[in-house]
Amino acid sequence: MKAHNPAEEPVQIVDRQNRPVEVVPRHIMRQRRLIHRASYILVFNRAGELFVQKRTMGKDIYPGYLDVAAGGVVLAGESYEDAAARELAEELGVRGVELRFLFDQYYEDADNRVWGRVFSCIHGGPFILQEEEVESGRFMSLEDLRKLSRSRPVTPDGLMLLDRLSARESSGGHFPRSR
Repeated sequence: MKAHNPAEEPVQIVDRQNRPVEVVPRHIMRQRRLIHRASYILVFNRAGELFVQKRTMGKDIYPGYLDVAAGGVVLAGESYEDAAARELAEELGVRGVELRFLFDQYYEDADNRVWGRVFSCIHGGPFILQEEEVESGRFMSLEDLRKLSRSRPVTPDGLMLLDRLSARESSGGHFPRSR
Protein backbone atom coordinates (compact mmCIF):
# COMPACT_ATOMS: atom_id res chain seq x y z
CA MET A 1 0.00 0.00 0.00
CA LYS A 2 1.34 3.42 -0.99
CA ALA A 3 1.87 5.89 1.88
CA HIS A 4 -0.38 8.97 1.89
CA ASN A 5 1.47 12.16 0.96
CA PRO A 6 -0.47 15.31 1.96
CA ALA A 7 1.72 17.47 -0.33
CA GLU A 8 0.23 15.67 -3.34
CA GLU A 9 -3.46 15.96 -2.31
CA PRO A 10 -5.54 17.58 -5.09
CA VAL A 11 -6.81 20.96 -3.84
CA GLN A 12 -9.66 23.04 -5.28
CA ILE A 13 -8.33 26.50 -6.14
CA VAL A 14 -10.83 29.37 -6.19
CA ASP A 15 -10.86 33.05 -7.12
CA ARG A 16 -11.57 36.02 -4.83
CA GLN A 17 -15.31 35.42 -5.26
CA ASN A 18 -14.86 31.77 -4.14
CA ARG A 19 -15.52 30.36 -7.63
CA PRO A 20 -13.57 27.22 -8.64
CA VAL A 21 -10.80 27.90 -11.16
CA GLU A 22 -8.43 24.89 -11.12
CA VAL A 23 -7.18 21.87 -9.20
CA VAL A 24 -3.52 21.61 -8.17
CA PRO A 25 -1.50 19.52 -5.71
CA ARG A 26 -1.36 20.97 -2.19
CA HIS A 27 2.39 21.75 -2.40
CA ILE A 28 1.76 23.89 -5.51
CA MET A 29 -1.11 25.68 -3.73
CA ARG A 30 1.25 26.57 -0.84
CA GLN A 31 4.21 27.36 -3.11
CA ARG A 32 2.19 29.74 -5.32
CA ARG A 33 0.04 31.03 -2.41
CA LEU A 34 -3.16 30.23 -4.31
CA ILE A 35 -6.61 30.94 -2.90
CA HIS A 36 -8.18 27.71 -1.69
CA ARG A 37 -11.01 26.56 0.56
CA ALA A 38 -10.84 25.26 4.12
CA SER A 39 -13.27 24.07 6.76
CA TYR A 40 -12.97 25.22 10.38
CA ILE A 41 -14.77 23.39 13.19
CA LEU A 42 -14.98 25.01 16.62
CA VAL A 43 -15.43 22.21 19.15
CA PHE A 44 -17.14 23.34 22.35
CA ASN A 45 -17.95 21.34 25.46
CA ARG A 46 -21.24 21.80 27.31
CA ALA A 47 -19.59 24.35 29.63
CA GLY A 48 -18.94 26.63 26.63
CA GLU A 49 -15.18 26.05 26.59
CA LEU A 50 -13.38 25.71 23.26
CA PHE A 51 -11.05 22.81 22.42
CA VAL A 52 -7.71 24.40 21.47
CA GLN A 53 -5.05 22.34 19.69
CA LYS A 54 -1.30 22.73 19.51
CA ARG A 55 -0.24 22.09 15.91
CA THR A 56 2.77 19.85 15.30
CA MET A 57 6.01 21.28 13.96
CA GLY A 58 5.50 19.23 10.76
CA LYS A 59 2.49 21.28 9.61
CA ASP A 60 2.95 23.07 6.26
CA ILE A 61 1.60 26.34 7.65
CA TYR A 62 1.68 27.83 11.17
CA PRO A 63 3.73 24.93 12.65
CA GLY A 64 3.67 24.81 16.46
CA TYR A 65 0.90 27.42 16.73
CA LEU A 66 -2.19 27.04 18.87
CA ASP A 67 -5.27 26.46 16.74
CA VAL A 68 -8.83 27.31 17.75
CA ALA A 69 -10.39 24.95 15.21
CA ALA A 70 -10.13 21.47 13.84
CA GLY A 71 -10.27 21.47 10.08
CA GLY A 72 -8.26 21.92 6.98
CA VAL A 73 -8.05 22.26 3.24
CA VAL A 74 -11.05 21.25 1.11
CA LEU A 75 -9.91 18.71 -1.47
CA ALA A 76 -10.96 18.73 -5.12
CA GLY A 77 -14.49 17.34 -5.52
CA GLU A 78 -15.24 17.75 -1.81
CA SER A 79 -17.81 20.06 -0.19
CA TYR A 80 -17.03 22.22 2.83
CA GLU A 81 -19.35 20.00 4.87
CA ASP A 82 -17.67 16.77 3.76
CA ALA A 83 -14.23 18.28 4.45
CA ALA A 84 -15.36 19.37 7.93
CA ALA A 85 -16.62 15.89 8.81
CA ARG A 86 -13.47 14.27 7.39
CA GLU A 87 -11.09 16.63 9.19
CA LEU A 88 -12.92 16.32 12.52
CA ALA A 89 -12.67 12.52 12.30
CA GLU A 90 -9.01 12.57 11.19
CA GLU A 91 -7.69 15.18 13.63
CA LEU A 92 -9.75 14.48 16.75
CA GLY A 93 -11.42 11.10 16.17
CA VAL A 94 -14.87 12.73 16.42
CA ARG A 95 -17.64 11.27 14.27
CA GLY A 96 -21.40 11.56 14.09
CA VAL A 97 -21.80 14.99 15.70
CA GLU A 98 -24.05 17.71 14.34
CA LEU A 99 -22.02 20.37 12.55
CA ARG A 100 -23.66 23.77 12.74
CA PHE A 101 -22.86 26.30 9.99
CA LEU A 102 -21.80 29.69 11.38
CA PHE A 103 -20.41 31.80 8.51
CA ASP A 104 -17.95 32.03 5.60
CA GLN A 105 -14.88 34.25 5.79
CA TYR A 106 -11.99 35.24 3.56
CA TYR A 107 -8.55 35.45 5.15
CA GLU A 108 -5.26 36.58 3.65
CA ASP A 109 -1.74 37.04 4.99
CA ALA A 110 1.80 36.72 3.58
CA ASP A 111 1.59 32.90 3.49
CA ASN A 112 -2.08 32.03 3.25
CA ARG A 113 -5.13 33.01 1.16
CA VAL A 114 -8.24 31.04 2.05
CA TRP A 115 -12.03 31.01 1.85
CA GLY A 116 -13.12 29.35 5.07
CA ARG A 117 -16.46 27.93 6.10
CA VAL A 118 -16.83 27.95 9.88
CA PHE A 119 -18.85 25.34 11.78
CA SER A 120 -19.32 24.53 15.44
CA CYS A 121 -20.19 21.39 17.33
CA ILE A 122 -20.62 20.22 20.90
CA HIS A 123 -18.36 17.36 21.98
CA GLY A 124 -16.75 16.87 25.37
CA GLY A 125 -14.34 14.11 24.40
CA PRO A 126 -12.67 11.78 24.52
CA PHE A 127 -10.48 12.68 21.56
CA ILE A 128 -8.07 10.61 19.49
CA LEU A 129 -5.47 13.14 18.33
CA GLN A 130 -3.86 12.65 14.91
CA GLU A 131 -0.18 12.52 15.84
CA GLU A 132 1.02 13.97 12.50
CA GLU A 133 -1.05 17.13 12.95
CA VAL A 134 -2.05 17.64 16.60
CA GLU A 135 0.57 17.63 19.35
CA SER A 136 -1.88 18.23 22.20
CA GLY A 137 -5.16 19.90 23.04
CA ARG A 138 -7.36 21.08 25.88
CA PHE A 139 -10.58 22.91 26.58
CA MET A 140 -10.31 26.52 27.68
CA SER A 141 -12.49 29.58 28.04
CA LEU A 142 -12.34 32.17 25.29
CA GLU A 143 -11.10 34.68 27.84
CA ASP A 144 -8.19 32.40 28.83
CA LEU A 145 -7.41 31.82 25.16
CA ARG A 146 -7.26 35.58 24.52
CA LYS A 147 -4.83 35.99 27.43
CA LEU A 148 -2.70 33.08 26.20
CA SER A 149 -2.62 34.55 22.66
CA ARG A 150 -0.61 37.50 24.01
CA SER A 151 2.32 35.22 24.82
CA ARG A 152 1.88 32.23 22.47
CA PRO A 153 1.37 32.17 18.69
CA VAL A 154 -2.21 31.39 17.62
CA THR A 155 -3.19 30.80 14.00
CA PRO A 156 -4.09 34.25 12.64
CA ASP A 157 -7.07 32.99 10.62
CA GLY A 158 -8.38 31.39 13.81
CA LEU A 159 -8.02 34.67 15.72
CA MET A 160 -9.93 36.43 12.94
CA LEU A 161 -12.84 34.01 13.20
CA LEU A 162 -12.93 34.40 17.00
CA ASP A 163 -13.07 38.19 16.55
CA ARG A 164 -15.99 37.71 14.19
CA LEU A 165 -17.77 35.42 16.68
CA SER A 166 -17.21 37.91 19.51
CA ALA A 167 -18.61 40.76 17.39
CA ARG A 168 -21.60 38.60 16.51
CA GLU A 169 -22.25 37.83 20.18
CA SER A 170 -21.93 41.45 21.29
CA SER A 171 -24.41 42.53 18.61
CA GLY A 172 -27.01 40.11 19.96
CA GLY A 173 -26.34 37.27 17.54
CA HIS A 174 -26.34 33.66 18.67
CA PHE A 175 -23.05 32.35 20.01
CA PRO A 176 -22.68 28.59 19.51
CA ARG A 177 -21.56 27.54 22.97
CA SER A 178 -24.22 25.21 24.25
CA ARG A 179 -27.79 24.25 23.70
